[in-house]
Amino acid sequence: MKQWVDVVRPWFNMLLVWVLAWVALRLIRRVLKLLHTHLLRHADKIRDARRIETLMNVFRYTANIVIVGVTIMLTLGLIGISITPILATAGVAGIAVGFGAQSLVKDFFTGLFLLIEHQVSEGDIIEAAGKNGHVERVTLRHIRIRDYDGSVHFIPNSMITVVTNRSRDYSYAVIDMNVKRQDDLGRVFDLMHKVDADMRQDPQLGPMILDDIDIAGVEKVEDATIAVRCRLKVQPAKQWRVRREFLRRMKQAIDTVEEAPSAAPTVGR
Repeated sequence: MKQWVDVVRPWFNMLLVWVLAWVALRLIRRVLKLLHTHLLRHADKIRDARRIETLMNVFRYTANIVIVGVTIMLTLGLIGISITPILATAGVAGIAVGFGAQSLVKDFFTGLFLLIEHQVSEGDIIEAAGKNGHVERVTLRHIRIRDYDGSVHFIPNSMITVVTNRSRDYSYAVIDMNVKRQDDLGRVFDLMHKVDADMRQDPQLGPMILDDIDIAGVEKVEDATIAVRCRLKVQPAKQWRVRREFLRRMKQAIDTVEEAPSAAPTVGR
């Protein structure tokens, strides 16, 4: 009887290990599914849903690898196979692969932190690695952006050191205008306020503008002109449309005022 017990015990232990591994996998998947549902419930955009889906896949894949790897090691130990040489070989192989795929590993971890810290989301307007444009896709390997002329740039995450996000929370439409030195600046400022008020009453442009115009004043004095700067707080990624419309309306307002200053509006920054 004792011999049968000695024979059956290792197999029973192995079965127990794999059953516990299966339970752990099911439990982790259940927890990740609940977490996924909870996060999606509080996500207000499709791009956030995609970011959450990517993170959940990473966590699920990592958990599967760890649990299956530990289970295999325990099983080998139960059947009498020493895992020390295997661990040593795996360590050496890991170092070799690490040296050979440093860029890939860096891409992965950089992409993971970009997603976790929510630095970049699909639909944002960003500048990274000397390229700027609309973010179409964010993965653990690269970011895909499309610039103004339609060119698509694939930027490996390892090349990203600084990300300038131009569409987070809110933006500013910064406008510079050149007026003659002899023009009445008070009238110019009044005209800016009037154009701002008209734009805020517009059913399409009004919701884009979040606050009253902020007139910084004189930005630069030159021989024949004075540069005047103002800015409008707007919704994310709406600064370019609001800036162009403001300049167009300023041009029309100046043309319709008989004694208005002769101005040549130019877009700043």
